[in-house]
Amino acid sequence: MTLYLNGKKNIEEKFAASLAPAVSLWTTDARGAVRLRIEEGCPEEPITVHQMFNASVEKYGNMHALASKKNNTWEKITFSEYYQFCRRAAKSFIKLGLERFHGVAILGFNSAEWFFSAVGTIMAGGIMTGIYATNSPEACHYVASDSKANIIVVENQKQLDKILQIRDRLPHLKAIVQYSGQLQEKLSNLYSWEEFMELGLDVSEKQLDDMISSQKANQCCVLIYTSGTTGKPKGVMLSHDNITWTANHASRAGDMQPADTKQESLVSYLPLSHIAAQMYDLWTGIHWGELVYFAQPDALKGSLITTLREVCPTSHMGVPRVWEKMMEKIKLGISQCGYVKKKLVTWAMSVSLEANQKCMDEEKPLLLSLTDSLVLQKLRAELGLSRCQKFFSGAAPIGSETVQFFLGLNIRLYEAYGMSESTGPHFMSGPKVYKLPSCGKVVPGCRYKMADVDSEGTGEICFWGRNIFMGFLNMEDKTREALDEDGWLHSGDLGKIDEEGFLYITGRIKELIITAGGENVPPVPIEEAVKRELPIISNAMLIGDKRKFLSMLLTLKCCSNVETMEPTEELSLEAVEFCQQQGSQATKVSDIIGGEDKEVYCAIQEGIDRVNSAAISNAQRIQKWTILRKDFSVSGGELGPTMKLRRPVVLEMYHEVIESLYRE
Repeated sequence: MTLYLNGKKNIEEKFAASLAPAVSLWTTDARGAVRLRIEEGCPEEPITVHQMFNASVEKYGNMHALASKKNNTWEKITFSEYYQFCRRAAKSFIKLGLERFHGVAILGFNSAEWFFSAVGTIMAGGIMTGIYATNSPEACHYVASDSKANIIVVENQKQLDKILQIRDRLPHLKAIVQYSGQLQEKLSNLYSWEEFMELGLDVSEKQLDDMISSQKANQCCVLIYTSGTTGKPKGVMLSHDNITWTANHASRAGDMQPADTKQESLVSYLPLSHIAAQMYDLWTGIHWGELVYFAQPDALKGSLITTLREVCPTSHMGVPRVWEKMMEKIKLGISQCGYVKKKLVTWAMSVSLEANQKCMDEEKPLLLSLTDSLVLQKLRAELGLSRCQKFFSGAAPIGSETVQFFLGLNIRLYEAYGMSESTGPHFMSGPKVYKLPSCGKVVPGCRYKMADVDSEGTGEICFWGRNIFMGFLNMEDKTREALDEDGWLHSGDLGKIDEEGFLYITGRIKELIITAGGENVPPVPIEEAVKRELPIISNAMLIGDKRKFLSMLLTLKCCSNVETMEPTEELSLEAVEFCQQQGSQATKVSDIIGGEDKEVYCAIQEGIDRVNSAAISNAQRIQKWTILRKDFSVSGGELGPTMKLRRPVVLEMYHEVIESLYRE
């Protein structure tokens, strides 16, 4: 603890009255309190979520805060109205018997009601937790049970059905609230949103205010469940200070403007149960006075761009898969242009890419300004990004092909890097902090160190700051694994820092492949290289842990079923074009796999050979590969909710296929 205590005691003591007594930097008890990492670099007074909201209402009260589409028109409410709706929800939670530090779990797509429930839970003294809308009933049970949820707020009948299947096994559950669509049957302790909002009308203002004023900034108010890509999900406990400090500081690094300078607008569509969207849409929105538009529930099935075109946000965040989908849409549009227009667009994009790679500062050459106003502005408008100034990518590493494509549209994707355990971003890129292919610099007020650094300067990235989580709920062993005895959070990620302080991620320690010969192979750079060489490839996963040689599972780019998002048999336009260039007539996956299509197999082998020729040792060469029948997907289980590859799941699902590659 020496690192923490020296010379910092006086800063900490200054705020002691507004904090709950605490002896440790971590806890695994929902009722617990922690010491805050307050020091000279981040001396701000710790405040609760309610204090942050209250300050925003005073500054931005009459400005619009939330916009929801009802009957084809956007209905907006102000910050003052938003705050009052949250208070009403809080009173209703109190009326339903929400106990202090018990959970309210929210299961459904982003909406104003999701926000009211989230903030209302915290005001009422509960702990808010989101559940991924794609979760199975069993996965919902795990979160609701672990968080001791007294109330579950669901979006619609589809989500309600999941909870009805498990509610008998949830002893703490007192009520269910449905916020969208009509209730199809009357059940005890099931309420429509309208009924729910009426429930607490007889709870006095004083009762709610007493509950609010009893809250301390170093107590838990939010639980974020890790997506369980390895093992069962862990409940990341976040304090009021984690939320309020990060909402203020991380967004500064991204150059978000306060509403009294220039109101930012954004579209909320990524899962709010994930820290990235929750921080960006909900908490930063409150702190800076942003106008949040809620997308339609089928946003990721194709309606997102329609919403973006209507709204024209000033800032936009996507996970890599979202940016890839946008890239595919633009590529499709370009391929359908006439010869002259196609040539013009390709030229304009090459001018923009070259100019953006040469000058990383804000000064743009004249030729770029010209091509931008004549050609590129129209392409950005196609995506609904004509007014957008800031473009963020987070939640998973983004491929260099995608980054370069968007530079061709004169769009810089600012990558953020962090984890649920650091309340979102710990490193950020932004207009003033930009260098490819880095994730930017550490968020001002936070610190980092590298552990176990090797001869090439690569080590494990460790975090320190006011954004570091309280602990994993009821998991002392896992908490001690993540936090060392000095309180540094060990990320499990490998990276290196350059002389200017920019961070470059090289992979995850757990993902590192150690071959039978003892060679350490980071899989991601090899997988990325294969996807770069072969535009027909959608997913590539390197195999080789404890094996004599490396092999690879490949999937082909396919069209998705618009309703289910399941990958289909049909090859995407880009994949078909690739086949045609090889002299193949294939249009379906089944036309290719099993060695049916010699031309395509030959082209893939040539691409793999090109990747192998750049390998630093023989042990890093791909010796065998196979094409799977179906692309990876969230519904298939190979990808997590934020489109991250779930390697352990893939190893299990395709065990037989993998074994066949290693049979002599």
